[in-house]
Amino acid sequence: QGQVVESGGGLVQAGDSLTLSCTGSTRAFTEFAVGWFRQTPGKAREFVGAISGTSAITAYVDYSNSVKGRFTISRDAAENTVYLQMNSLKPEDTAVYYCAVSGNYFSNVMQYTRSSEYTYWGQGTRVTVSS
Repeated sequence: QGQVVESGGGLVQAGDSLTLSCTGSTRAFTEFAVGWFRQTPGKAREFVGAISGTSAITAYVDYSNSVKGRFTISRDAAENTVYLQMNSLKPEDTAVYYCAVSGNYFSNVMQYTRSSEYTYWGQGTRVTVSS
């Protein structure tokens, strides 16, 4: 949507690492939650992970069970960038990855995992993991 842009996708082999970047140009990017989702043909858009806004007293980071322990989300507020570091990649991680930004504060942890809770979306970046 212009104000949210992902980059860093590519073709890698199983076991390799990739780091995706998401850059935002609006106040919402730093104030509200930023989520990562992925989608493959025939499947609904799937939650990957999310990080709370910088105004939170305590930073909150959440991950799906399928990536927990392998992926890490971090935020560089000064550069308006959120990173998704992906390690030990598997063929089942192959998907188009999307970055999304909320338009409001979240009051419970369930909201971080639902795509319908996010307002601004990037164009997606493709990640392909081969065996």
